[in-house]
Amino acid sequence: MKLIINGEEKTFTQEKINISDLLTIESVDQPDMVSIQLNEEFLRKPDYATTWLKEGDVVDFLYFMGGGQ
Repeated sequence: MKLIINGEEKTFTQEKINISDLLTIESVDQPDMVSIQLNEEFLRKPDYATTWLKEGDVVDFLYFMGGGQ
């Protein structure tokens, strides 16, 4: 399966991957702090385990950072 992750095309041997699996496969740092966009739509964290990816999906891992003075 080919996916676009953060703008980079990647190929996976697994036939079925959900968002939770993808976070593990991609070794995402602080997965509890990341927001996911799938095909430009934000996903809710409770839906990660039940959202299955398909060929050509575009996934973005987004970290929101605070700071400033």
